[in-house]
Amino acid sequence: MDIFWIGLAFLLGLFLNRFHIPPLVGYLLAGLALSFTAYEPGNMLHEIAHLGVIFLLFTVGLHISLKNILQNVVLGVGLIHLMISTIIFLPVSLYFGLSMEAAIIVSITLGFSSTVLAAKGLETRNELSSYYGRLAIGILIIQDLVAIGIIAYAGGGNPSPWAALLLGLPLLRPLLSGLLRIVERDELLLLMALALAVGGSALFESVNVSGELGALVMGMLFVNDDKADQLEKKIWGIKEAFLVGFFLEIGLGGFPGRDGFYFIGILLLLLPLKAILFYGLFMAFKLRSRTGFLSTVTLTAYSEFTLIAGAVAASAGIIPPEMIVVLGLLTAISYVINSLLVRYEDRIWQHSCGVLRKVERNVKHPDHQPVSVGAARYLVIGLGETGRAALELFHKKNEPAVGIDINPDRVKKLLSEGYRVLYADAQDALLWEELDMQKVRTILIAMSGDIYTKVFIVEQLRRKKYKEIIRVLTQNEREDRLILDAGGNPVSVPAVQMGEKLANLSLDDN
Repeated sequence: MDIFWIGLAFLLGLFLNRFHIPPLVGYLLAGLALSFTAYEPGNMLHEIAHLGVIFLLFTVGLHISLKNILQNVVLGVGLIHLMISTIIFLPVSLYFGLSMEAAIIVSITLGFSSTVLAAKGLETRNELSSYYGRLAIGILIIQDLVAIGIIAYAGGGNPSPWAALLLGLPLLRPLLSGLLRIVERDELLLLMALALAVGGSALFESVNVSGELGALVMGMLFVNDDKADQLEKKIWGIKEAFLVGFFLEIGLGGFPGRDGFYFIGILLLLLPLKAILFYGLFMAFKLRSRTGFLSTVTLTAYSEFTLIAGAVAASAGIIPPEMIVVLGLLTAISYVINSLLVRYEDRIWQHSCGVLRKVERNVKHPDHQPVSVGAARYLVIGLGETGRAALELFHKKNEPAVGIDINPDRVKKLLSEGYRVLYADAQDALLWEELDMQKVRTILIAMSGDIYTKVFIVEQLRRKKYKEIIRVLTQNEREDRLILDAGGNPVSVPAVQMGEKLANLSLDDN
């Protein structure tokens, strides 16, 4: 029977993914479908679900950097939004019969946004390090910390006197970091990541403190470590697989009653209000409308932490168990809505930017964009490995070239090395409308990632009546055709050509 629920979850996840809907929604639907059968979840499913949460919190801990949190806009937007949304959701929760304690916990968690969706979306678009991406992640970290506080309150009980020894965990960081540095084989790195997550959870539970908190703290010990990214990459796939069990277990609770559906309907109607509140706060903190819009889209969904914190509270008898099913369905539907928003965000921006810009404050924005590239004859868009190499070559040949990138740290580093670099969001149509490029004779689009993003940039440049050469890095013939149709000049470097070059070199040797 176990292989049946795994197979059903896979098939539904695969089906929904074809429509750009997160597979997690399919896992929840698989659980709901199984709830109509005589299937009884065993200990294995429960343990898988628990480990999925543990691994998720460990990866969250790897990102909890004070540098990302201690910014006025992150702290301000994150905390103010959480307080106002709690006030909005509290009367709704009380109306549907929850006790004051349960209503407060549910209302706080409804203010959370999905860490999983945001991180996946930003990673797919290669914008985790962008200004708006880091704002969104910083706000999510604040929400996650509040969620951990709720989990500790609801599930920890009275800590053992030995719990005070946990304060000494940071002293182990040099030892653990040293051990991590000598681990080179991939399988050992994965095993260490799993041991740290599970070990941290077990350690905290042994002194009657929330195991979820233990996994988070263990991840925090490696913040800013050179190998932190490798730890996350190794455990990411395992975490995704085990979270299947968590969403299946939620779905197995079945469908809620009539009041539960009314509750879901009201909360879905309040989701746009949650988004409007985010956007208004971003504008209040002097961000550009484009940045506020992108951050808002990223954060517009209910969170898996609503389920995780709610499940812990339900197991402690604070929240009725049937409420978890309600929150599960609500979260799944909001995932679908968010996936549609992200997929069509450029179109939505084009149609709404006129209205959204009216509330943008007329001040110097911390994420301001350039209005001119000066006397540059070459413009390089995207300063990853390929773009940087192009910019370096122009620099060596004393050619007037300037690069633009959405990663502030990358821009700052290249500026310190003497290159002409500007911070800009190449996907913002307003940038190309306002940017003075009279002397630019060639544009190089060296960005990695989605081909449709590159097509959009080419179209904006041609719409601006830019008639010079636009060279675009592509990967295959399909991408070549898309760029040609948009008016660009594709430069394809597929793996086939690299293989042929290696073979020709080998033939020349003989």
